[in-house]
This record gives sequence, C-alpha cells and structure tokens, in this order.
Amino acid sequence: MTTTSAPVREAAAPVLSGVLDDDARELAGYVAAGEETLAGLPPKAERDGPQRQAADRIFTACRAARRAFLARHVDAVYDLLTDGRTRYPRLPELVQAAAERFPGLVPSAAQMDAERRHVQAEKEGREIDQGIFCAALLRSATAGRHLIDAMLMPTPRALGLLADFRRTGVAELDTVLVERRGHAAEVTFRNAHCLNAEDAGLIADLETAVDLALLDDQVRVGVLRGGEVDHPRYQGRRVFSAGINLKDLRNGAIPLLEFLLGRELGYINKMCRGLLVDVAAGPWSDRTVAKPWIGAVDSFAIGGGMQLLLVLDRVIAGPDAYFSLPAAEEGIVPGLGNLRLTRLTGARLARQVVLGGRSISAASAEGRLICDEVVEPPDMRDAIDRAVRELGAPAVAANRRMLVLAEEPLDVFREYLAEFAYAQVCRAYSDDVLAKVEWRWQRSGARR
Repeated sequence: MTTTSAPVREAAAPVLSGVLDDDARELAGYVAAGEETLAGLPPKAERDGPQRQAADRIFTACRAARRAFLARHVDAVYDLLTDGRTRYPRLPELVQAAAERFPGLVPSAAQMDAERRHVQAEKEGREIDQGIFCAALLRSATAGRHLIDAMLMPTPRALGLLADFRRTGVAELDTVLVERRGHAAEVTFRNAHCLNAEDAGLIADLETAVDLALLDDQVRVGVLRGGEVDHPRYQGRRVFSAGINLKDLRNGAIPLLEFLLGRELGYINKMCRGLLVDVAAGPWSDRTVAKPWIGAVDSFAIGGGMQLLLVLDRVIAGPDAYFSLPAAEEGIVPGLGNLRLTRLTGARLARQVVLGGRSISAASAEGRLICDEVVEPPDMRDAIDRAVRELGAPAVAANRRMLVLAEEPLDVFREYLAEFAYAQVCRAYSDDVLAKVEWRWQRSGARR
C-alpha cells in the first residue's frame, strides 16, 4: 500500500457511443481503473493532503462518467432492472441489482459493507454514488413514477404481521407500538433512550406500523404520538420526536437508501398518498388505500418530527409544545420540509424556520399555522378521540385525496426528491456537517 504522496495517473474520460452495452463496458472499465488507483492509497483517515486531493479527483471524475452514462441510458437501465417495469423492487433491492448488472454504476455490496465499518467522517462517501443513481431515476418521469409506486407497496414484514394485527389489534415492534382503539390505529414511538429520535430501526418500524394501519379494514384513522422517554430532563414525560439521531449520523448509521430516501418514499409518502394495493387497477383511487392521520404532539416536534406534521390532517399539541427544523444548525436538508412548509406558513416564516432555525411555540399565532388545536395535557386523550370521530366520517378520505392532489402533485414530489436525493447525501458527507456531529459527540463525553 502506498504510504507517501505520489503522482496519480488519471485515465481519460470514457467515450460513450449511445449503445447501452458498449457504454456500460466503457463505464465499468473507467471506474475499475479509478478503483485500482484508490486501492493504492492509504485509508481515508490516513491520507495526507495530496493523497486526499488525488482521491477526490478520482471520485469526481467517476461521478461525472456515471452522470453522463445515466443521462443517455437511465430509462433503459431501469427497464432492464425491473423486467420492463413488470416488477416492483424496493429501492435497496433495485440499487443492489444495478451494482450487479452494471458494474461501476453504483457501489458494489462489498464496497458498501466496507463503508459500514467506518464512522461517517472516515467513509469514502460511496453513498453519494447511490444518490447520483437515485436522482437520475427520479428525474425520469417514466422510471421515477414506477419507483414511487414500488415504494408505496406494503412491506413483506407488514404483510407477515397483518393477520395477527387484525385478530389482536396490537403489534409490538422494537421501537413502535401499534394499537387499534375503536376505529383508530394509534402508533406510539418508543425510542425512549434518544427522545424518540429517528434512527434506521425506527424508520423501518414506522413503515410497518403505517402499513398495518392502512391494511386493517377496521381502521379508519391513524394517530401518531410519542411515548414516554428516559432523558433526565423529560423523565416520564411524552415526547413526540427529536428528529434525526445525530449520534447515529456521526457513527455512519444513517443510510441513504433505507433512511434518508426510505422515509420520504416509504411511510411518509404512504401517509400522504396511501398504500398501493393494486397496480393493475385504473384510477389512482382504486389502486390505493388512504386514510386521514392525526398527530398528538407532546413536548416538541423537532426536525423529522416537525416534517411529519406537514402531511397530517389534524395536529393537536400541548400548550408547552414547540416545533422546529434546525437545518441551519445541523447542516442538512430537512426532508420535504422545504417543499411543504411554505404552503402552511407562507414564504417568509418558512425561511425563518428553515434558514434561520426559528422555533415556533404551538400556543403562538404562528404555531396555529402548523397545529389545529392546543389542549392541556389532561385533555389530550379527549381531543384525540374527538378528532378520530370527525376524521372517520365517510367523505373525509375522498376529500383529503383531492387535497393532496391539489397541494402536492405527484411530479412536483418526484422532481423535488430527485434534487433531494443528491443534495442530502452530499450534505451528509460535507466537512461542516462532519465537524458539527463530531463536536456534539465529543461534547456529550461519548467514545467510539
């Protein structure tokens, strides 16, 4: 292995002909040459300045080649990976298939396994290459709409739990409890050790929970609420959500496919647009099962927690609750908050929240733009039950479907996500974000 700075020979960019198989071979050869050079460098954490610059040039060149390839062939690639769009693989399966069918287009399974052994700052940033691929798919109306459909389908895990949930009305997952209460499915976050912050486990459990609520015919309305937490300051109190788990981000445990994109294309979009249950049916209303959703906010809804409120049909909050999207402080993009917040609050207030980190009290005039009702803690249960009765009326589901169609057309959602897929993963590997999460880690007294 090279341990001193040395000149790095860089190959000429591949010449693409427009023929898929020929261009795929050109790309594979070009990326393989770059990987061979990278293999001669020390691990990222041990590189000196010139070696870091050499690695950056290789990654930049390979990414440019991938973009050029996808600009010509994205629809053909997607059709091959989905058998002419007759199959509906979820995003992680799709990306894995792309790595096998088109070497060099996205990182291989072995490369991603190697990445997972490192904290975020010591990774090569190969998820950025996955982001380039996902962004290209979503920019294509053909591939992007099909991928959105694939991610709206019930998960195998939920289908496996459905019979028991229908029978018992209860599903206990690692970080989520789902209970049927009358005609409501109450989904309680139970990530108590971290103020109900979002991590990969919670995201997976929430998608299962949302699937169960939408698939159970006895359920008319879904309810989201945070459970009691362990933090000394909030001991024994309910907390809605502290947003993304920044410790997990520092430790490299916030994956692009399953978390950053998975939550937006998965359970949040299912709450918004409904669960796709019949791809062969004609009208969208016949293909999906959609239900209204209520949020009960105790203490605070920060970051991803506040993002959830923007797709809910009724938000009830305690008098001391507040909302915030600390994107400026964290340095990352607040999911689809930039797309959805403006229509609730107006552009000026949205910019104060997203760009300036302004927190909003639920009891304030601005807070009433985000929540519908502020109630004292003893009255929260009655307020939830009343909202369930009101939103369980027969005409609600049809009308909320039309509201979603008017407020957030599918192609607006798709085009935003195409930009988000790349912008967010780049922010997750940016120097300022890495420095901030490391500082938080050190300040907390934690150790690797």
